Amino acid sequence: MIYGLPLLQALIDHFRKLPGVGEKTARRLAFAVLDMDAGEVQQFAETLLQVKQRIGFCTRCGNLAEAELCGICTDERRAGAILCVVERPADLLVLESSGQYRGRYHVLHGVLSPLDGVGPEDLNLERLVRRVQEEGIQEVIVATNPSIEGDTTSLYIANMLRKYGVKVTRPARGLPIGSTLEFADRGTITKALEGREQI
Repeated sequence: MIYGLPLLQALIDHFRKLPGVGEKTARRLAFAVLDMDAGEVQQFAETLLQVKQRIGFCTRCGNLAEAELCGICTDERRAGAILCVVERPADLLVLESSGQYRGRYHVLHGVLSPLDGVGPEDLNLERLVRRVQEEGIQEVIVATNPSIEGDTTSLYIANMLRKYGVKVTRPARGLPIGSTLEFADRGTITKALEGREQI
């Protein structure tokens, strides 16, 4: 607690709400803001507000977007017959950074987790089925994280899509069990996508 400086303490507390930010890092970030000139702080604050106000979700795939459709959905150079299913928009960005995948995406916004009360109705699955039916999808790559919940979700999706005759694959296990896509390096992601296997 910083005595006599409630505003500074409030800023530290806000930084601590960010994932992976502890007390010391939050303090460093708060003091970095104090070291910025007023113009930089104003731009930072305006950017935060604009991000929250203007960024939503693509109505087609569930990715982050500043318009109705995201940049990937509007890119006509992308392969339209392949769909890569990911848990979160952050996972999509990691796969994109590998430069190896040129198809389209579908974001679930979570994984099946009965213990946490997350069932199929809580995920973006209905739209996935509609896309498979309406967009001529031939292959669905289920790139959920290699965890119990991720594996359960991939099996659920494979069973759900079986009746539509679409090939359902999973990236090869170059991704360590229990880790997340967010922390995988570019080479690992490339090999995992190249060695994907049918579910």
